[in-house]
Amino acid sequence: MAHKPARAKALSVEDRQAMLIDAVTPLLLEHGQAVTTRQIADCAGIAEGTIFRAFGSKDELIQAAVARHLDPEPFRQQLRGIDPLLPLEDRIRAIVALMRARFTTMFTLMTALGRHGPPPGHEKGHNGAGEFAGIMSVILAEDLERFLVPAERVGQIIRLVTLAASVPQIRNGPDFDDAEITALILHGIMAPPAPQPVTSTPHPVT
Repeated sequence: MAHKPARAKALSVEDRQAMLIDAVTPLLLEHGQAVTTRQIADCAGIAEGTIFRAFGSKDELIQAAVARHLDPEPFRQQLRGIDPLLPLEDRIRAIVALMRARFTTMFTLMTALGRHGPPPGHEKGHNGAGEFAGIMSVILAEDLERFLVPAERVGQIIRLVTLAASVPQIRNGPDFDDAEITALILHGIMAPPAPQPVTSTPHPVT
């Protein structure tokens, strides 16, 4: 007697919501608020009615997607994963790469939706800046004596430069890549001074 294949385990509401947020995010970046529930269902590989068993409406799903990307905690967790023993330039580049990804996604998403919400990096409550400064202190601990400013200020400068480089309206020109932003943060825009020729001092005649 042939055995019937076991039915796949039903997803919990939370898992279904997470799956739908994953599916809707790239669609929002492409279509904005005009995305349809049919497009979302096709992307997620589910029936259209399943969307409404996880979220009350398309707008509720969109709000959940925006809330996920505004949540700073996953970004902080990624920063905490940077190896503090890497060379300094590699650590700064890793911070820049994570920030660029966050800023770019958030600005693209908010622009596609025609919204003007909190800027990416906005953190609710009074502990956001303190937590970020603490993470920077850990990542940069091996080289703090090399900086002219404390770790909190270093983190602020990295965020400021990376944010400006990530927004087309501010950048007003070609894209910057992670290496360019890192070099700008660490070395500025001046070339290193040319080595001076070594001249020998003549010995006095005795």
